[in-house]
Amino acid sequence: VSGGAKGIGQGICCALAEEGAVPVIVGRKEADNRAAVENILQAGGRAYAFEAELSDPEACRRVMTEVLGQFGRLDGLVNNAGAIPGGSLDAVDEARWRAAWDLKVFGYINICRAFHGRMKARRSGVIVNVIGLAGERFDYGYIAGSTGNAGLMAFTRALGSWSLDYGVRVLAVNPGAVMTDRIVQLMRTR
Repeated sequence: VSGGAKGIGQGICCALAEEGAVPVIVGRKEADNRAAVENILQAGGRAYAFEAELSDPEACRRVMTEVLGQFGRLDGLVNNAGAIPGGSLDAVDEARWRAAWDLKVFGYINICRAFHGRMKARRSGVIVNVIGLAGERFDYGYIAGSTGNAGLMAFTRALGSWSLDYGVRVLAVNPGAVMTDRIVQLMRTR
């Protein structure tokens, strides 16, 4: 679960652990990852974490290698990392826009690229892209997010339309507003 240390990702990890799965949390900050794993362990589950900067394609490949080395296989991938800044076209400069897309848009694509082939070879696996409602309901005040989310929705549909032939399910979830630190910050920005 990329971005599994906080917010929606942490909730996904906790739910997976409650169901008996062993979530692997992938995130940038070792301390946040460690705290998320400890939270799951205290609740009686099991979890592991890997530190990685998922805006780097090489890091996505390294995570795949580490996960397969540790567990021998991967049953599912949940893409959840990334926070695209709120703001209008004039408010979000190119550097912030690109950095956000490198993590969320290209991060999702690159980690799918790393894991999908393995799942395809096994003829089994599930990829869930947690994208966001802005890809369906465009918002000028969240233009970088609306555009990125719409692109990820198209990517997910295209990959999913083909991957079922190989036993791999690819789908997206577009949550609305969930009271996370990130959504609180977006609301403050507005």
